Amino acid sequence: MLSVFKTSRDDWFGDLKNNLFAGLVVSIAVIPEVAGFAIISGVNPITALFGSAIMLLVVSFTTGRPGLVTSAAGTMALVMAPLVRNYGMEYMILATLITGVIQIILSYLNFHRVMRFVPQSVMAGFVNALGIIIFMAQVTQLPGQTMKTYAFVALGIVLMVVLPKFIKSVPPALIIVVLMTIYVVAVPGGADGLKTINDLGDMSGALGSFGLNIPPLTWETFQIVLPYSFWLVIVGLTEALFTTPLIDDMTETSSDSKQEVKAQGFANIAAGLFGAPAGCAMVGQSVINVQSGGTRRSSTLIGGISLLLLLVIFTDIMVQIPMAALIGIMIVVSFETFNWESLKMIHKDTKEDAFVMIVTVVAIVWTDNLGIGVLLGAVLAALIFMVQLADIKIDEIDGIHYVLSPLYFGSTNSFKEYFANVQDAVIRIDFSQTQVVDESAIEAIAEVIKNANDHDQRIELVQLTAQNQHLLSHELLIDHV
Repeated sequence: MLSVFKTSRDDWFGDLKNNLFAGLVVSIAVIPEVAGFAIISGVNPITALFGSAIMLLVVSFTTGRPGLVTSAAGTMALVMAPLVRNYGMEYMILATLITGVIQIILSYLNFHRVMRFVPQSVMAGFVNALGIIIFMAQVTQLPGQTMKTYAFVALGIVLMVVLPKFIKSVPPALIIVVLMTIYVVAVPGGADGLKTINDLGDMSGALGSFGLNIPPLTWETFQIVLPYSFWLVIVGLTEALFTTPLIDDMTETSSDSKQEVKAQGFANIAAGLFGAPAGCAMVGQSVINVQSGGTRRSSTLIGGISLLLLLVIFTDIMVQIPMAALIGIMIVVSFETFNWESLKMIHKDTKEDAFVMIVTVVAIVWTDNLGIGVLLGAVLAALIFMVQLADIKIDEIDGIHYVLSPLYFGSTNSFKEYFANVQDAVIRIDFSQTQVVDESAIEAIAEVIKNANDHDQRIELVQLTAQNQHLLSHELLIDHV
């Protein structure tokens, strides 16, 4: 069932004024990334922006995390760029539609539960990498600019910090964009020395139209499209499932990750039906939405409507928004996205956690691929965990040897080595505080028993938990329970 049927009146109309202003900020904040990366990927920026407006409207009704901004993000555009370049827009549209369908299927398969296996160190690495990426995306636009641009960027940063101390009713980002745009439009020569959104590329073009403009559905077509759809699914859901808990923490509320996976699928199908590229959650824009007061569904609804109005009615004003204003805003957002508290991990937590966090950050920033970075971090964390468990913990109290850590294929060697050095005539092994995980563990216990028998010792297995009852099925072990 769509999330809209499960919501309360407060989800839509609570704190309406702040969510209205936040939605206006969102409609402007998504423009540079969506338009800029659309041009890089070979898609008309107006098409990508129109698709982003559609996605914002769809997720307003279907999201499991109000306040989360979904649009045609740059990470998705980079995945699609080779597909558009080599095969054209029709193949991109089909890839977008397939991405949405797969995401909906994965929601019913409870794909969101994979977050249970992502440690905090990887989550911290993800957030910090995004903060760095957002920052780098801004500063790389600055070399070779005019002093006027630098002054506007600096002014934007200062106002983002200072305005909230004096003005609580209107988001600082909205004030900055409005004032600087008025300056460019109304003051003679105001645009001189300043790049505007119009300088991102050709901002002309028709809006998308509803239809199914896809190539013939042949096996060859699917061979071309499916690999791209696979990566779009991975990248899209990675951003959504990692951004969702970030917004949860900022708002001190809970969310429905399963519904959010589904919402991403609905949004991409809607985008594809209007000839637009696939999108996903946008971390920086979600952060600025929440910071501007956007915690309800109305924030993204207003954002989608406002973006449509900018594209249809106020295009001439939209293209004159100075990039310096948005750069200053996003630099501050990058610093607020970065989890500065996580740096304490390097000093307070284990070196292993700090190492995983750093590797995740470097991998994401270096490859500019969230999926690869998160996967590498998660695999590294799992390997470190397995290595740590390889040294099995056993305490001997009153002649009973208590196994305190899981016995699995990685810890069997240390388990056998421990009991090879026990000289008691009767060796009692207590499994009440552990779990025997796999067949390798059972074989290790059997080997310990056989070795004890060879040395005229007897093994007694005591306090088996319900999870360890499968030991009774082994013919060598059953007589020692």
